[in-house]
Amino acid sequence: MKLFDSKPENSIIYVSFGSSAELDKPQMEELAEGLKLSTKSFLWVVRESELHKLPPKFINETAEKGLVVKWCPQLQVLSHKSVGCFVTHCGWNSSLEALSLGVGLVAMAQWSDQPTNAKYVEDVWKVGKRVRMEEDGVCKREMIEVCINEVMEGEDGEEIEIE
Repeated sequence: MKLFDSKPENSIIYVSFGSSAELDKPQMEELAEGLKLSTKSFLWVVRESELHKLPPKFINETAEKGLVVKWCPQLQVLSHKSVGCFVTHCGWNSSLEALSLGVGLVAMAQWSDQPTNAKYVEDVWKVGKRVRMEEDGVCKREMIEVCINEVMEGEDGEEIEIE
């Protein structure tokens, strides 16, 4: 929590894909590069079994602005004033937690109900952006960066307001 306490309000990206969603190596690499492209600080929860999918020097290269952990108390993180957006698989529990705590979402739906939840996040509730997959099934780094910036700063420089 020291990272959060030392940062301004709405300035940190929280990234977590829950306990069962697994990103393949190309998607992990694109997400890592998207976070590097962003100018924002981040906390990324990567399960121990997924760490090998990160680019080799990612943790060292981003040590000044990012932190990769194996687990964190999600509700405590989402409720902190420094968290400005949540990059998520859009599972129902994660979506509801972010909604109830007023955190904007960057939706990277993987399977099951997640694409529907992501559509609601962007088109119905208007509390975030969906990262669209390319034909190869991978969300590209540039789109991830654009969606993060739109959620945290808005299309006109104002962050998405969640009531």
